[in-house]
Amino acid sequence: MKKDMGRYKMGLCFSDKLRMNRGSPPPDVVTAFVEYTEGRNHLMAEQLCRFLVEVQGETEVPISDAEKIIERITCARHHITKFLRHTLNLDDFFSFLFSDDMNHLIDSKVHQDMKSPLSHYFIYTSHNSYLTGNQINSECSDVPLIKALKRGVRALELDLWPNSTKDDILVLHGWAWTPPVDLIKCLKSIKDHAFSASAYPVILTLEDHLTPDLQAKAAEMMKEVFMDMLYFTESDGLKEFPSPEDLKYRVVVSTKPPKRNCEKDKNSESDVSGKASSDVSVDRVDDEKTEEETSEAKNEEVGFDKESSNLDFVTYSRLIAIPSGNAKNGLKEALTIDNGGVRRLSLREQKFKKATEIYGTEVMKFTQKNLLRIYPKATRVNSSNYRPYNGWMYGAQMVAFNMQGYGRALWMMHGMFRGNGGCGYVKKPEFTMNNGLRGEVFDPKAKLPVKTTLKVKVYMGKGWDSCFQRTCFNTWSSPNFYTRVGITGVRADKVMKKTKKEDNTWEPFWDEEFEFQLTAPELALLRIEVHDYNMPEKDDFSGQTCLPVTELRQGIRSVPLYDRKGERLVSVTLLMRFQFV
Repeated sequence: MKKDMGRYKMGLCFSDKLRMNRGSPPPDVVTAFVEYTEGRNHLMAEQLCRFLVEVQGETEVPISDAEKIIERITCARHHITKFLRHTLNLDDFFSFLFSDDMNHLIDSKVHQDMKSPLSHYFIYTSHNSYLTGNQINSECSDVPLIKALKRGVRALELDLWPNSTKDDILVLHGWAWTPPVDLIKCLKSIKDHAFSASAYPVILTLEDHLTPDLQAKAAEMMKEVFMDMLYFTESDGLKEFPSPEDLKYRVVVSTKPPKRNCEKDKNSESDVSGKASSDVSVDRVDDEKTEEETSEAKNEEVGFDKESSNLDFVTYSRLIAIPSGNAKNGLKEALTIDNGGVRRLSLREQKFKKATEIYGTEVMKFTQKNLLRIYPKATRVNSSNYRPYNGWMYGAQMVAFNMQGYGRALWMMHGMFRGNGGCGYVKKPEFTMNNGLRGEVFDPKAKLPVKTTLKVKVYMGKGWDSCFQRTCFNTWSSPNFYTRVGITGVRADKVMKKTKKEDNTWEPFWDEEFEFQLTAPELALLRIEVHDYNMPEKDDFSGQTCLPVTELRQGIRSVPLYDRKGERLVSVTLLMRFQFV
C-alpha cells in the first residue's frame, strides 16, 4: 500500500515497535506554563493575556479574547465540565499552542497599504491559466481559472484564437494540441469567482490572435459579462496606475493595443526566424523568437493588413486599460521609461535573465513605474516553473506561473502570496521603489549588511498517523522524520539546514534551534520541509510550507503543512518558535 503524501510502504511487521510521543509538551512550553501560572496548575485569562503579549508578541489582548480562547479549548477537550472550567491546565495550554486556527503563524487579514499604484505591488500571476495539465496536449477548461481565483490569484492569462469558421472565439494554447474552451464560458466563470478570495482587482492578460471584427466581438462579450465590473480608462492612456484600493471589485484588461493601419515599425522582428533586430547582438537569448513575439508579428501581418473600422478599433481599444508589449525591438528600447504613460512589458524567463545581466539598473527603474511580466520558457512543456525570486529581486510585479504544476518554485509562489492576508497583492519593499541621491537603485547581487537575525526552533510534529490505518505498520521501519529549514531570498541570505532524524515515530520530537542572519528580510521566505529518511531509497516527502519572513509572528506557533501541490495536509502540523533579535 502506498500513500501519495509520503509514499510510505505499508505492511505487517512484528519486530519493530512504533513509538508515539503523545501528550508530551516540549520543555519550553512547560517552562512558559509554570512561569505564567506562578507554579500553579491552571492558567487563568489574565495570565494568558500576559503570555500572549510578552511571549507571542501580540500588541494588545483584551481579557474577553483570552476568555474566548479558554472557552473554545475547554469546550473541545472537556465536554462534561466545560461549563465549570474557566482556566487551562498544561495539556489544554499545549493544545492551544498546537491549534493553527487559534494560534495563527501569520496575519490572516489585509494589513498593508493598498493605496499606492499597481506598480508598487507583487501581483499573484498565472501563466496559460486555462490549462489543466501540460503545455502540449492537456485540456483547456474554465476549471483551472476557478481554482486559481479561489487560491487568490489576481492575474489570469487567456490566449484568444478564432474558431474554424472564423465567427467565434476560442481559448487554447496555440501551436499545440490542447482541446479548446469557449471564451464566453471562461469569462462567465471568471465573473462568478473573481472575488471569492480577494476583493482586489483581477487583471486579464490577453494573448490576442484575433482579426479586428473578432476583437470587437471579444470586447462586446466582456462588456456583456462583466458589465460594471469592467474598468475603463478616462483618457487615451494612464499617466500612473491606479491603486488596488481604487480598483476593488474591478476586472482590468491588459493586452497589446491594435494598430489603426498596416504600417510596421522599421525595426520590428516580423519574420519567424527572428533575424532582424537593432539590438540582436545584445538581446538574443534563444535561436528562435519567443512565442509571444511570433504571435504578435503574425497579428500584424494577418490581422492588421486591412484597415480596421473605427468602430472595431474604438470598441476594443477602450477595453485595454494596461497596454502591453515585448522586447522585439531590443531590450534597451523596451526598458526605456515613457514619461507620457505607463505600460506592461512581457519577457520570457531567458530574456529577463539577459536583461538583468546587462541592464539591471534599467530593469529596476522600469519596474518602479511600469509593470513587468515574466513568463516560463517554451521548453517547460510539463508545466514546471522557474525561481520566482529571479523576478522579485528586480521588482518584477507579474511573475507568471504554471499553477497546475508543482515543485519548490511553486511552493515559493504560494508562500509569497500567503502574505498580506492572501489578497493576491503584496507591497514591494521600499528599497526597490526608491533611488539614491545619484540615481542608484537596489542591487540584489551587492554585499549588504545584516539587518536582523531570525531564530527558528523546531519542537515537534504530529498528524501523519491519521493518514494511515492504525493497524498497518511499515514493512521495514516506522517513519524516520527530519525537517529542513531554510531561507530563500537574495544571494547572501540563501541557506538550508536540517534537524536530526527522529527514528521510528509518527510524532517526531526534535527540539532544535537555528539562526538565520538576513540582509534583505523584506524579500526573504522561510522554507520548511519534512521528509522521511528512507535509505537506500529516495527520502519520502512528508509536507512543506513557505512563509514570508516579515509576516512571521513571534513566539511559539502552530505551523500547518501542505502537500506537493500546495493543498493543506489535514491535521499535519509542526510546533515551532520564532524570534527576531
